[in-house]
Amino acid sequence: MIIVMKKNASAEQIEAVVEKLQEKGFKAHLSEGVERTIIGAIGERTQAIMDYFTRQPGVEKVVPILQPFKLTSREFQPEPTCIKVGDAVIGDGSLTIIAGPCAVEGREAFLEVAQAVKEAGATMLRGGAFKPRTSPYSFQGLEREGLEILAEARELTGLPVVTEVMDPRMIDIVAQYVDILQVGARNMQNFFLLRELGKVDKPVLLKRGLSSTIEEWIMAAEYIISSGNSQVIMCERGIRTFEKYTRNTLDLSAVPLIKQLTHLPVIVDPSHGTGKWELVEPMAAAAVGAGCDGIMVEVHQNPSEALSDGPQSLTPDNFASMVKKVKMLHQAMQKIS
Repeated sequence: MIIVMKKNASAEQIEAVVEKLQEKGFKAHLSEGVERTIIGAIGERTQAIMDYFTRQPGVEKVVPILQPFKLTSREFQPEPTCIKVGDAVIGDGSLTIIAGPCAVEGREAFLEVAQAVKEAGATMLRGGAFKPRTSPYSFQGLEREGLEILAEARELTGLPVVTEVMDPRMIDIVAQYVDILQVGARNMQNFFLLRELGKVDKPVLLKRGLSSTIEEWIMAAEYIISSGNSQVIMCERGIRTFEKYTRNTLDLSAVPLIKQLTHLPVIVDPSHGTGKWELVEPMAAAAVGAGCDGIMVEVHQNPSEALSDGPQSLTPDNFASMVKKVKMLHQAMQKIS
């Protein structure tokens, strides 16, 4: 349930309500808006409990949340969440552009492409240090060396870096080197990993699972937020369907749906969503048209020689061309919105 405090509710009244919630076995989560404070109460709700809190000083009303997800819902927090990462902000109406190769393959190559994507307009860098691959014989990443290269690229370019974390035991190590921790599609329902990420004071980029519904995806975000970390970024990256001409089916209806149902920012990955570099630019533009907060694309100097995901990687020149177009589209949409 949600407890909406009155506009003039004092800090003491808010604290008293939180204490009473905890006494009755609820977990309380505060959302302080511009005009009033909302308290999300997670626990067993009854009509008697709702009536009890309605009578408390400073309480305007108590509203039941009917959706299975609570803390991610627009009911709990009407205003969009904005997540600050370095000098960048995700969810404030600007367009975040995350770019880089699928995997960190080596120091010189990564630093070269990092500089190239920055000059083309990227606002963040991506690159996998640990690569979960379908085949155990495929390149698995440089691991800690890859993390060190990512950190060096951040120093060189000034751009925040994003990489995937696969194992709860690796969270602390990865968090030392990067700015955003990514949960890959295969780990979206790794609930032990999600709970541990809820204890970290760094943003988490949560990719949609291979065949997950919208509700399952939001519930994965709920795991992270209910464990204490409200800095969750949703990432639509395509889902598995019967279609064989693309790697996945990019579900752009997810963008307005996530914004309607939750307060979380959402970005789109057209590289994994299509699997074909020729489709990345048009689908990136379509994602911007759907209202996403950012895009994440794979860029490689020589896609034909990439150790992973070469067919879906843009060259730096193609990336620069795409950035110009999506930025123009975003600016045009800002003017008419």
